[in-house]
Amino acid sequence: MLLTHSFPLIQRKPSSPLTTMILIGLLVPLLSSCGEFFSSTVDAQPEDREESKVSVESAIAQRKAIREPLTYKGDTAPQQTVALRSQAEGQLQELTVDTGDEIQQGQTLAQLNDVIFQGDIVEAEAELASRQSEVNRLRNQVRNAEVELEKAQAQAQQAQADAQRLQNLAEQGAISQQEAELATTDATVAQQEVRAAQEQIRIEEDAVASAQQQVRAQESIISQAQERRSYSTLRSPLNGVVLDRETDPGNLVQSGDEVLTLGDFENVKVRVLVSELALGDIQRGQQVEVTLDAFPEETYSGSVTRIAPSANDSRQVPVEVQVPNPDRRIGRGLLARVTFPRQDVERVVIPETALHDEEGNTATVFTLNRDQDPPTVEAQTVELGERVNDEVEIISGLEENMPYVLRSSGSLSSGDEVALSAISSSGDQSEED
Repeated sequence: MLLTHSFPLIQRKPSSPLTTMILIGLLVPLLSSCGEFFSSTVDAQPEDREESKVSVESAIAQRKAIREPLTYKGDTAPQQTVALRSQAEGQLQELTVDTGDEIQQGQTLAQLNDVIFQGDIVEAEAELASRQSEVNRLRNQVRNAEVELEKAQAQAQQAQADAQRLQNLAEQGAISQQEAELATTDATVAQQEVRAAQEQIRIEEDAVASAQQQVRAQESIISQAQERRSYSTLRSPLNGVVLDRETDPGNLVQSGDEVLTLGDFENVKVRVLVSELALGDIQRGQQVEVTLDAFPEETYSGSVTRIAPSANDSRQVPVEVQVPNPDRRIGRGLLARVTFPRQDVERVVIPETALHDEEGNTATVFTLNRDQDPPTVEAQTVELGERVNDEVEIISGLEENMPYVLRSSGSLSSGDEVALSAISSSGDQSEED
């Protein structure tokens, strides 16, 4: 059975004119503001796209010279340093100088006990006297042998004459042939005695020569002993200053032990470590300026005397500079600043603010392509040179008159569209210092 329920109809009363006017007054401002909102939203879309681009300030790459003289620090040292070492073993008996004393070449600086050396010399000289005596004895024997030779020669001549005379008598029959033969035999024996005397002289002369060699050998031994004794006296090999005293009197010194360290300060040298990038501006014989913190009001002239053939692990090359020091005023270990003059070389120079992603001597610079609308940027890898006053040389990678991004409001990548700042759009001017 379908149940139905009926509701009484409610009839809406017609609005009054006053109510209608009030509603219209409220709706008109609302609709007007909505229309303005949609209109401003549609009109603002291009500006929002412009504001989403990275704003950049550009400049034009210019060439100029920014190289300043190279200045490096180093320490002063004498032009020559000598470690005075003992050449003999013995007790150090005397030291005549101390650290800082001025010395002259040949001056006696130290003395070892030389009693043992003196004893060796006396013994060697005694042996020399003995051998010289032997030489004299053998020379006397030579003279005796020469006398015997003269006698033998005289007897041989007499025997030869007698044999000839008796042979003539025998031929005449005045004497027997046997007597003549005996005389001939005596003459032959006399000649043999002459030869024996001559041989004896040669033997004695050889003995003299051998003894003389022994004398010369002994003289050499004496010279060596005297040389060893001279080692007990330590003399200065140069004009200079005593830098260090390594031992004291009374100590036992071994052969090779260092006793004193000496320095020649007629010239001083300064060793500095130079960057490999600056080697092209430095050469042997080049004149440099040297200043010392110890004497800040004075400037010294020097010259490059040595450039090491290899660099260290930090790619720095040792360079040695020599500075005249006639008054010996400059000492060892003073802080020196060496200034190397450089030739002015013009290269492309840009502010360091234009560099991105630096790594070693390379970095990235963004160049600007103004031919496109809107402008775009392109990343360029550049090789860096010298840096002075927040500017850097560009060795390669950026050409003169090429527009580049000086600074940007955000990060950039190749091909990005950018918005030029007011300064960039007004002209291609590089940033002034």
